[in-house]
Amino acid sequence: QVHLVESGGGSMQAGGSLRLSCSASQYIYTKHCMGWFRQAPGKEREGVAALDTDGDTSYASSVKGRFTISKDGAKNTFYLDMNSLKPGDTAMYYCAADPTVVPGWGLRQYQYTYWGQGTQVTVSS
Repeated sequence: QVHLVESGGGSMQAGGSLRLSCSASQYIYTKHCMGWFRQAPGKEREGVAALDTDGDTSYASSVKGRFTISKDGAKNTFYLDMNSLKPGDTAMYYCAADPTVVPGWGLRQYQYTYWGQGTQVTVSS
């Protein structure tokens, strides 16, 4: 069982930056794909960014060029750096991990078994 805990959410004005962190209870960084998802009120959860075991990344088109997913294996933590934030980025953000994600399918939530509890990001105009 892998436990994930997000941190770093908060309120920010449009154009600002935030870094979300996801700490894992055990070492997952060589065998697990890692992903970030978000869910806005009244909307379905959507994939934002993913980092697979080969180091390949994928991003939703709405965040490409603004968000970056990365990891620090020594700290058992992976990150989502969010720049040029927009009000449309307002959502609850979740991190996820799974050792069996099909390559190229990292933005699909049903690929993931382990989830964090979520951290709120609110961007005002």
